[in-house]
Amino acid sequence: MTTTLHILILGHGEMGHAMEYLLKDRHTCAIWEKFPRSGHPYVTLEQSAPLADIVLFCLPVNPHREVTQRIAPLLKKTCLCVSIAKGLDESGKTAAQILAENLPAHQPYALLYGPMISEEIRAGRYAFAQLGCRDLAPFHAMQACFNHTRLCIEHTSDIAGISWAVILKNIYAMAFGMADELKLGDNVRGYLATAALQELNQIVQIMGGQAGSPYHLAGLGDLITTATSESSHHHELGRKLAREETEDISGEGPHTLKMIKQHRLLDTQNYRLFQLIGEIVQNPHNVRSKFDGYFKQAFQHPPQH
Repeated sequence: MTTTLHILILGHGEMGHAMEYLLKDRHTCAIWEKFPRSGHPYVTLEQSAPLADIVLFCLPVNPHREVTQRIAPLLKKTCLCVSIAKGLDESGKTAAQILAENLPAHQPYALLYGPMISEEIRAGRYAFAQLGCRDLAPFHAMQACFNHTRLCIEHTSDIAGISWAVILKNIYAMAFGMADELKLGDNVRGYLATAALQELNQIVQIMGGQAGSPYHLAGLGDLITTATSESSHHHELGRKLAREETEDISGEGPHTLKMIKQHRLLDTQNYRLFQLIGEIVQNPHNVRSKFDGYFKQAFQHPPQH
């Protein structure tokens, strides 16, 4: 029998609605929204944080620091904080780094990443994710939380690996949208999948993750979902860039490129596909010829490793 938990959902956007859909029938759910709309009984952090067994951060990464600092003194010592944010904040930090820096040392936290399209969750379809946490206790808590749903969760202790895999995949997903808009074909899509994964695997290790981490749900699984779904924001961004459109080119992928450059988080010179995408985002002109140049360089002068 499922134990009834008190769950605080932070944010009521797409994923906040998806988590509410999954959990409301079996658990006591409270929802906090920074910009509340009328007609919904939103709660305050002060009234709900002390009651929470699990806090789900269904927020972009930028507000994480402020919200974490507000709730940290209010939480029970056993309350599990879980983020689904797949980006970098303005200081170039991941959600995992922000939680680690702003929660008490005893407070458990985890990251939930994988193919979890909100619309499919709310349609009753399966979704899949890795839960990144230091030990198995948070994993068992999340299994108990979702065991009546079609959200399937597996455990990993590689927090850095899944954090960077899921963040960087948004950059690579844009290349698939570009290729589809240019009608480069299925062969190119297959090549992009292998090239993206090779680079992801190399970069993740540089950023402190484990070799092979991107070949699982938070990397390969989420990349395929984001890169091939017509409803994907980053797939559509790639299409816009291929059409040389510059209006409203925003999202986690472009922001991650900006933060990596601004904070010098990574030397990108050895990652040609990453560089190609960054160049097109910065200057979306002659996109087809840039792809032609990339393929020629990649196979005439393969990178040295």
